[in-house]
Amino acid sequence: MKKLTLPAALLLGLLTLSACQSKTETTTTETKTEAADPKTDTTTKTETTTTEVTAPGAVPAGYTEVKALSDKPVREFKSEPAMSLQDGQDYYALLDTNRGQVLIDLYEQETPVTVNNFVTLARNHFYDGLRFHRVIDGFMAQTGDPKSADDAQKDAWGSGGPGYQFPDEVRSKLTFDTGGQLAMANSGPNTNGSQFFVTFGPAAFLDGHYSLFGKVVTGDDVLAKLTRTAETSGGQETPIAGAVPDKLLSVRILTKNK
Repeated sequence: MKKLTLPAALLLGLLTLSACQSKTETTTTETKTEAADPKTDTTTKTETTTTEVTAPGAVPAGYTEVKALSDKPVREFKSEPAMSLQDGQDYYALLDTNRGQVLIDLYEQETPVTVNNFVTLARNHFYDGLRFHRVIDGFMAQTGDPKSADDAQKDAWGSGGPGYQFPDEVRSKLTFDTGGQLAMANSGPNTNGSQFFVTFGPAAFLDGHYSLFGKVVTGDDVLAKLTRTAETSGGQETPIAGAVPDKLLSVRILTKNK
């Protein structure tokens, strides 16, 4: 089961860019104030709008999109992808979500196997339409399970992968000392596949256990908007009733212009 686990002690103690097509939802709240005349109704209505992104945005200036390898999502593979990263290129991932856009610098020099895997899956539209099936406030947001593209498989979300596994690339100099760290989720040593997570804050207890392969450059505000799907206030992880997981619209691979 591809699940990023929280340490027991922690569980017990607590635990954007333009050119996007948007859908706007409007909610109305009422505020009532007492008037001198009890027959007078001074109800004031206040409208609050939240914008949901429905299509990928423009590629940021200064970057070039790497050509996709397929026209439609490919989510089943027989083996780990062959190395395809080009020497001298500085790779980035552009995550378009229904909450906005997140740009991540990938560590192709430090973790080439992990980055190559992520890049290959993204260029095959593997991640398009998948859900952030596990989001815990103060901890991280996890996605990348192909089963999350299908609502009928919701009970199995978190257990899927691309059809293969590959070894860890843990580097001592790469640590979870701040939020915005991109890493592979796993179910134990050397069980990496397609699922990944982005941290919301420092998480030193993850050091040495998960392959960290990137860092958020822009989009921290978008991560803050992601719907939290589980909470740990009771000492263990429990789903939040009624939470609707947010969606990855696409993951595009970019290179930085020289």
